[in-house]
Amino acid sequence: MFPSGTQILTGHVPEMTGVLSNSRYRPIPVGYTVFERLEKFFGPGNIVTAAIVGKKGNIDADAPVQIPFDRWAKRMKRQGRKVVEPRQGKRVRNGGRIEKRGDQYYVLFPGRPYYYYTKDNMDLFINGLSKNEEVAKAAMENLEKYRSKRFFFFIHFAEPDHSGRKHGENSPEYTEAIRSDDEWTGKIMSKLKELGLCEDTLVYVTADHGFDEGQKSHSYAPFVFLASNDPLIIRDGDRADVAPTLPKRFGVEIDDISPRLNGIPLDEPAPVCKAPPERWRGYPNWR
Repeated sequence: MFPSGTQILTGHVPEMTGVLSNSRYRPIPVGYTVFERLEKFFGPGNIVTAAIVGKKGNIDADAPVQIPFDRWAKRMKRQGRKVVEPRQGKRVRNGGRIEKRGDQYYVLFPGRPYYYYTKDNMDLFINGLSKNEEVAKAAMENLEKYRSKRFFFFIHFAEPDHSGRKHGENSPEYTEAIRSDDEWTGKIMSKLKELGLCEDTLVYVTADHGFDEGQKSHSYAPFVFLASNDPLIIRDGDRADVAPTLPKRFGVEIDDISPRLNGIPLDEPAPVCKAPPERWRGYPNWR
């Protein structure tokens, strides 16, 4: 969820956000997310921005951490993991890097992608809820709380990802988790209808990745879907096209956003290309 989810919420490729993978990342630069752009456009108190997230560990806002190498090594041994020899600049699990300061080695972990800049410029940031039911309940409670205000909610279900990684694509557990997504999405839609907000709310349902056929990995599953009630969408696209679409539908002038977005709003025609965009290269289905 680190690089692909960041692309959905910023409209920038990983090289621009610095969120390259689940183990190579930094805090997203200030002002890059949809949340921050909407807060800036409408001004303080004129929009509610919220992230209500099932996962913990991939959509985080933790501060940077510095741990003495010896303490980190003992922790790894207790977990039955291999411990490397300390060496300046050596990368370790979960985004850490070994640094020598004076005569002491440390393991430094950077701030998580949504640390400080994003989280502190939002009205609500909740993650680690795990179960779809908990995510949906928190979303519905806050929709009711902010029913009279303009809002942008990012609601993230984690069960398909958890089931896919544990049981594999096409497993009964994975299928049931996707059904659960559908069920709770339907309940959120019913809540919007109950609150009289359904006709005035645009809903976009997407994913950051699928799973490899019959596997527990998603190295070759970059293609995702988008389902929406937005009547102005005229084409398909990719993850980078979601973030430009959202602020534009709120009235933000996309061409004024700096740095320029890599994606194109889905209510605009895609440019004619003789070759696929550079970001597609390396995908197994590219010819």
